Amino acid sequence: MRKPALWLSLCLSSLVVTVSLVTATTLNTSAITNSAIAQTNPCASKNPCASKNPCASKNPCASKQKNVGGPLAKEVQGKPVVVDVYAAWCAGCKNIAPTLSQLKQQYVGKVNFVVLDVTDKSTTSQAEAKAKQLGLSQFFAANKSQTGSLTIIDPATGNILAQHRNNPNKSAYTTVLDQALAKK
Repeated sequence: MRKPALWLSLCLSSLVVTVSLVTATTLNTSAITNSAIAQTNPCASKNPCASKNPCASKNPCASKQKNVGGPLAKEVQGKPVVVDVYAAWCAGCKNIAPTLSQLKQQYVGKVNFVVLDVTDKSTTSQAEAKAKQLGLSQFFAANKSQTGSLTIIDPATGNILAQHRNNPNKSAYTTVLDQALAKK
């Protein structure tokens, strides 16, 4: 009766060694891959644009677009436009929500705030229609995957004045908004 117990013991030992080797190899490969990605793209970390990250100021993760395709619709003319690409499931959106709320209070009546909600297919469809109505179709097409981003646009020209992703630093926005309002 010792032979079956010995075989069972050997099989279990082999299984433990095999699982350990597979796990170690997978973890090592994953670490090498993540390290290589992070070296080639500073925005590849888990939270690419949090504070103390090279992405948090002038955001290389966000769109490289300098203009949204021309002047915006009449209904948003005369005031800088802040576009929030939002999704209910977006951690960055939750992170910048207090800042956005403060901006809305501080600039009530002085700035147009536009929310493009991409939470699901229905809200994305509505956001696409809203973007089209406001002259933001090209912008929306290029940025709908950039949840947690706030973009400040000059409505007269369609020029992007600033664009940040997951940046809760209020002064990053107030500086640009104050300059835009001073030009009016």
